[in-house]
Amino acid sequence: MATAEQLRTTGAGPAGRRPAPPARTREPGTGGRIALYATLTTVAVLMLAPFVWMVLTSLKTPAEFAAQDAALLPQHWEFGNYRDAFQAAPFATYARNSLIIAVSHTVLNVVVASMAGYALARITFRGREVIFYCFIAALMIPTYTKVLPEFLIVRFMPLAGGNDILGQGGSGWLDSWWALIIPGAVTPFAVFLFRQFYLDLPVELEEAARLDGLGDFGIYARIMTPQIRPALITVALLTFESSWNNFLWPLLVTRTDSLRVIQVGLSVFQTENNTQWHFLMAGTTLATLPMVLLFLIGQRYFVQGFATAGLK
Repeated sequence: MATAEQLRTTGAGPAGRRPAPPARTREPGTGGRIALYATLTTVAVLMLAPFVWMVLTSLKTPAEFAAQDAALLPQHWEFGNYRDAFQAAPFATYARNSLIIAVSHTVLNVVVASMAGYALARITFRGREVIFYCFIAALMIPTYTKVLPEFLIVRFMPLAGGNDILGQGGSGWLDSWWALIIPGAVTPFAVFLFRQFYLDLPVELEEAARLDGLGDFGIYARIMTPQIRPALITVALLTFESSWNNFLWPLLVTRTDSLRVIQVGLSVFQTENNTQWHFLMAGTTLATLPMVLLFLIGQRYFVQGFATAGLK
């Protein structure tokens, strides 16, 4: 009978058989790899085509764009369209307003939602699961169904904009920075994403921090949050993109040019009888450029954040 030492040496199992080698994952062959690359290239071209058309259109003259046999490439590259579009409306003010709102939303969402996600994941208290399920339910509410209730809350905000204690007599937060920043600053999706990342962190980190004398806020700020950088960057990018591209809400709650945002400002090139496509595409290109640059900078963490979200 084989001894234990002989079994360890030969690698045989209890029945005298060697353990099966680990299964190897089959890599796609040359044909499969070519098909994969062809599919990805086709999808990439389809995704890039609207952006390429937008940039090329922004460099055409009005007559060239209106021609029936207009070519894809401009015959005369009108780079002055960007200068003229920027001067046709106070786009510097619009861009400043969009930047202030987007940065404010991003900071508020990252800070407040990460605190809420940490509390739901690592702090035990009564009603925690009920609160989490409320956030899940909030994810299922369509965005446009919340516009009217939020508008009424802003309009009848007590003691704001000339309103009395009952919210009557004035305009509330309408046409103010409060209306542009406070509603929608914290999103249920951000709370959910942060909670999932905090759940994945090992409990040993928290226990060691408590032994060192840190409280809940110290553990959150100094130990746990630095470990979830992909989630922080993912939420920051999504929040900035959503706020920067928001059109309907700023259009509803603002009346003066001093508070207009860049997406609303693009509508000056669209009238009832005519659309200045060369200026509209030039302005749209300028409005799209910041988001493209931000995504290129943070794409690694952005993809990692979505790839690991919801695994636990």
